[in-house]
Amino acid sequence: MSTKNLELAAEEIKELNARFENSSAEQIVEWAVERFSPDIALACSFGAEDVALVEMVAKVDPQTRIFYLDTDLLFAETYGVRDRLVEKYGVGFVPYKSVWSLAEQAQNHGDQLYSRDPNLCCQIRKIEPLKNALSDLSAWITGIRRDQAPTRANAGFIEADEKFGLIKFNPLASWTSEDVWAYIGKHGVPYNPLHNQGYPSIGCTPCTRQVLPGEDPRAGRWAGFAKKECGLHA
Repeated sequence: MSTKNLELAAEEIKELNARFENSSAEQIVEWAVERFSPDIALACSFGAEDVALVEMVAKVDPQTRIFYLDTDLLFAETYGVRDRLVEKYGVGFVPYKSVWSLAEQAQNHGDQLYSRDPNLCCQIRKIEPLKNALSDLSAWITGIRRDQAPTRANAGFIEADEKFGLIKFNPLASWTSEDVWAYIGKHGVPYNPLHNQGYPSIGCTPCTRQVLPGEDPRAGRWAGFAKKECGLHA
């Protein structure tokens, strides 16, 4: 792994967070890409936040690496919005997958692991591939927002990601859902049509359901389990 992440000490991260409070998300993305390129990437799940960031990154430098975790269980609509983003912005998306196919996972852990141990399934199909995706980077950009869930309420615009050993940027940390959709509408950003059908948060097909009126936006993820995060974000 590059040592660029060592350039930002704790005090500098604190100072940058204070500065970024008065910066736009676009300015944060621009600063991050210019500072860390080519050792920075955007992690894209093709949700509303991430497609907005694709638009921002493409404006700064369309050659910036953008990757996604292909679990082999994504919605067809998710692959569809990926293709529309490629067509509109001319960017490339690098897929990272588990070393095991779904059949091999079933052979080792039984069929439909996600229905019995979703944490282990996420570990195999998301976290391990993410480690590979981040292994040669100094920084990454994510679509985390503070109001998405209690687990994200204290997210900074820039953080030392101790879990993966690099710098993490959250340019949309202070945005609301309304901010995200206003940006998508203003810039005509392609988005997943499932968002219009009661899916505010979209993951894998077996672990994502529609959210009912009044429910938490992430209530549709891993329904029936005391689980709100896949483990990608500490």
